[in-house]
Amino acid sequence: MDRILKGVMRYRKCHRDVMVKQFQQVKDHPEPQAVFFTCMDSRMIPTRFTETNVGDMFVVRNAGNIVPHSHHFDDELTMCEPAALELGCIVNDIRHVIVCGHSDCKAMNLLYALRDENFASQANRRLSPLRAWLCAHGTSSLAKFQQLEITNFKEPLMFQAETPMRRFVAYIDPENKFAVEDKLSQINTLQQLQNVASYGFLKQRLEKHDLHVHALWFDIYTGDIYYFSRAGKRFVEINEMTETPLLKEIKKYYS
Repeated sequence: MDRILKGVMRYRKCHRDVMVKQFQQVKDHPEPQAVFFTCMDSRMIPTRFTETNVGDMFVVRNAGNIVPHSHHFDDELTMCEPAALELGCIVNDIRHVIVCGHSDCKAMNLLYALRDENFASQANRRLSPLRAWLCAHGTSSLAKFQQLEITNFKEPLMFQAETPMRRFVAYIDPENKFAVEDKLSQINTLQQLQNVASYGFLKQRLEKHDLHVHALWFDIYTGDIYYFSRAGKRFVEINEMTETPLLKEIKKYYS
């Protein structure tokens, strides 16, 4: 708390005036452009690595950047994540949902360990809310990972996008740059796009192509950020060479 209080004092001296000006600019009517789901990991600071400011986007954080599939809920009413989707996409008319995973995700490392049946037992889940959360909402990602593992990570996976008929193919880490748990993290990030599209209250906007889902992935060791390219069928690093092609793809798919 000593560090937090000192940080507040530095904010008052150095940054408060700038932030207040931003608040005054958006006033009571901000126009956020995205709902951004990411992990609660302390190393993930999405407003910093996206250079976004006050009013630019809604940020929802949890263990493993998970959006639970709608089949877990009666009438889709019982958790924060679908409520955030409604607040952002229905109440505030936001057109873009972004899910951002990252390397060395502790939740994904634990999900990988949950392949062990004893570790994932009902008794252990009762003792660990985190294990229970991952067993309830991470099994689809783990199943796809195990499907890919059988092929030695060489075959593509298929994911549903905005509608059941609109699907995309994904090659996971084709250059074999990342740890096996990071491959699971990338699969999990893409699985959440399918989960977002499962909510009935979003169906009409998704079918009209008035709402779009995107995946980012952040490498905490290099600071590199990857965008999932449906045209390229893989995560592509966002850099000076890829920025223009990715922007063209986004305009083509999501305009």
